[in-house]
Amino acid sequence: MSYDSMDATTAHEALNRVRAEVAKAVVGQDAAVSGLMIALLCRGHVLLEGVPGVAKTLLVRAFATALELRTTRVQFTPDLMPGDVTGSLVYDARTAEFSFREGPVFTNLLLADEINRTPPKTQASLLEAMEERQVSVDGTPRPLPVPFLVAATQNPVEYEGTYPLPEAQLDRFLLKLTMPLPPRDVELEVLGRHAAGFDPRDLAAAGVRPVAGPSQLAAAHAAVSAVDVTTEVMGYIVDLVRATRAAPSLSLGVSPRGATALLATARAWAWLSGRTYVTPDDVKALARPTLRHRVQLRPEAELEGTTVDAVLDSVLATVPVPR
Repeated sequence: MSYDSMDATTAHEALNRVRAEVAKAVVGQDAAVSGLMIALLCRGHVLLEGVPGVAKTLLVRAFATALELRTTRVQFTPDLMPGDVTGSLVYDARTAEFSFREGPVFTNLLLADEINRTPPKTQASLLEAMEERQVSVDGTPRPLPVPFLVAATQNPVEYEGTYPLPEAQLDRFLLKLTMPLPPRDVELEVLGRHAAGFDPRDLAAAGVRPVAGPSQLAAAHAAVSAVDVTTEVMGYIVDLVRATRAAPSLSLGVSPRGATALLATARAWAWLSGRTYVTPDDVKALARPTLRHRVQLRPEAELEGTTVDAVLDSVLATVPVPR
């Protein structure tokens, strides 16, 4: 086995241990943990959607701890200004000069809590950071740390006082993960942990510890980029996204950026699953979280109770799968 493959094997084992560490704090959200891992491997960003109290914030904190990532939390509110996120120039009376004071975006993992509660101007302050991995203040670009991941949360039931994310911003998120209410047995386990003294504010007491770091992430990135994708599988991805553009229930289909995102996430999932090649099943597994926020329902379809996931399921059922 070569040195590079040894690195990749070590990275694979380390990243799989992250799941076990996160599970010490969060119960029953394996899909969301996998989604965060895929986003990190693809250098993408995640939108987490779920009702209050399903451990969205706890999940991100535990994930950052297990990967030894510096994390900052910003509570997005109606009065939050762009400079409160990116940083701003501050006048120093002693030197009679302006100096740049970094905002909370200068971190490895930015938890943007309730991102749809802040006005579009402040939402837009994240666009450059998410796309270019830098922040420009007073015309000067300032690079962000590596890795850099935005994990934004939003509550689906609280429409009053919210500002829906525009399509351009939604398209910057690699994945949109939904965190459902837990089934009875999972909820019972959550209560059991709290009855035994679990404190969600003290991850160290829960035993969550770093099990992977920058070297493992670098090796993982290299391994994912080497995962093989056949022409047939790429054709399948193209056929899927083109089918969304022709779907009668959708007013907006998936863009070419969505196709490249699906290719990237399928590659990462294949590697996490222990393979060096992508299968159509990898594409199917990641289609909904990668594409659901990149399409838009027609108003009449929405009134009829049609959901985006149902439309995507229909597309997956009708597009021929390559052998």
